[in-house]
Amino acid sequence: MSAARSNPITPAGFAAMKARYDHLLGEERPAVVEIVSWAAGNGDRSENGDYLYGRKRMREIDRELSQLSRRMKAARVIDPREQVDRARVYFGAQVTLVDEDDRTIRLTLVGDDEQDASIGRVGWSSPMARALRGAEVGALRTVRLPAGEREWEVTAITYE
Repeated sequence: MSAARSNPITPAGFAAMKARYDHLLGEERPAVVEIVSWAAGNGDRSENGDYLYGRKRMREIDRELSQLSRRMKAARVIDPREQVDRARVYFGAQVTLVDEDDRTIRLTLVGDDEQDASIGRVGWSSPMARALRGAEVGALRTVRLPAGEREWEVTAITYE
């Protein structure tokens, strides 16, 4: 169940994206439309801060809704728990790595739309994820990062 030529996302990532879309469309946008309508009825729109800010915020919301809609249409939901070959690193794997200085890190390979390096969630198309794809425990992988090349050893692979 490799995700090599798609826009993969975990079920939780897709649910979060859909929840954001639903919130914007069902709650935030209607509230802004109400403010803009009220402000438009107050006369001169050129100096009406509520009207100008509301219109700007509505454009931002519409832009984000459009982006979310495109990303959801392109998404391919992959449940890591259904991975058949659990001995190799594929989408959704939680990988424990040790670097040349014996520092251990734990990463989870997720969709690019749900990556967050601060909590160890690495995007599927990132240099680190590309280097780890297909690796087994004991494999050495060299990763080209902005700070230079680093070598990592895969010490554990799990799927949750």
